[in-house]
Amino acid sequence: MAEHQLAQAYREGLVAFGRVMPEIYDAYTQFTNLCFQPGELSGKQKHLMALGISLFAGNEHCIVYHLEGALREGASEKEIAETIAVAGAFGGGTTFSHGVILVNEGLEEHRQRMQ
Repeated sequence: MAEHQLAQAYREGLVAFGRVMPEIYDAYTQFTNLCFQPGELSGKQKHLMALGISLFAGNEHCIVYHLEGALREGASEKEIAETIAVAGAFGGGTTFSHGVILVNEGLEEHRQRMQ
């Protein structure tokens, strides 16, 4: 799956940070990788949760990153839409607009790659 430019920029930024602060980078990536391993919640559920939090926080890089993660884990468009709705219920218009614009853009790119 090709990456959205924001997700790619995030990954590149992490690698650049890791060259300067390798111990912090290693600890951070180990921690976050462990957090997203399936446990009582599936990887898909965890990425959907992170997508909702990212929408609420307005973090565009993480919105796209976790959208891609949720899709990779098999999330449906309906599950993603429900995540947007719940996040929008808490965050209002700003949260909802990120969902309906940025997530829709990511979903459209995903659809085109799948053809």
